[in-house]
Amino acid sequence: MKKLIFLFLVLQIVSIKNFAQNTLGKQDDLARISLATYIPQMVEPIPDGAISLLSNKLGQLVTQGGMGGSSYGTRFIITCNVNVITKDITPTAPPMQAYTLNVTLYIGDGVSGTKFSSTSLTCKGVGVNETKAYISAFNSINFNNPEVKNFIENGKTKIIEYYNAKCDFIIKESETLASQNKFEQAIFNLTQVPDVCKDCYMKCMTAVEPIFKKQIDRKCSELLNKAKSVWAAGQSYDAAESVGQLISQIDPNAACFKDAQVFTDAVGKRVKELDTREWKFILKQQQDDVDIQKATIKAARDIGVAYGNNQPKSITTTYNVIGWW
Repeated sequence: MKKLIFLFLVLQIVSIKNFAQNTLGKQDDLARISLATYIPQMVEPIPDGAISLLSNKLGQLVTQGGMGGSSYGTRFIITCNVNVITKDITPTAPPMQAYTLNVTLYIGDGVSGTKFSSTSLTCKGVGVNETKAYISAFNSINFNNPEVKNFIENGKTKIIEYYNAKCDFIIKESETLASQNKFEQAIFNLTQVPDVCKDCYMKCMTAVEPIFKKQIDRKCSELLNKAKSVWAAGQSYDAAESVGQLISQIDPNAACFKDAQVFTDAVGKRVKELDTREWKFILKQQQDDVDIQKATIKAARDIGVAYGNNQPKSITTTYNVIGWW
């Protein structure tokens, strides 16, 4: 009997451990989804001094929910609307303003205007003026409750469903952009797909490789031509240094990489003839076949991030939340 009890306890521990591991794995996957915070024009205006705090609170919720905050280009947003339920003046000296607010949170597609998930919270705040009362209320918001957690998980699930449903369209649109020489934007679109959407992610990473190759080939030609112009304009040690700064940006897997090697060797020889100084420039090393795919994906992601960060931040004003509240 004791042996049976012991065996039962062991099985229970193993079962709990496996369940925890499976749950953690799911959370880790979902955590790869990015969500942008967005504060729109409210029906009831919020004091300027409280808006930044509200934005920070949303950012905290995104981080707490396991989703990375994102800059330009993320179509999926977390936003909110605030309504005043009660507004009172306290019978104190000095009198204080007491607010009861209803804060409704939303996750959705800010481009198509599709709402995915929502939940409402009530918060209260007291302050010597309206701004401080709002700040007090927002500071009292507690996101550690089941309703908010369900709200986040439902939003994540809908985002995954979006990518799975729209995968072919994303790839086709990116290929069209690439045909228009808009390589960075095409790469950005493809690298936005989170790897939790396994099938779509793998398709997009396959699609991004030829586009990335075209992008680095174009950039290689541009940099090499510019370097040659710099060298032709002033053949000196300083000019060679400028040449090195340009050539160092060339991806070692670009088509003109070998031409860049030949050019830098010629520059080095000429510098020694003119200046008697050694000018040695070491180009980036090409990756071996084992690492090249990982390196390509990382480099493509870097291009996508740079493209997104360089876009006008005013793009957030175009998010569509019509009908969400």
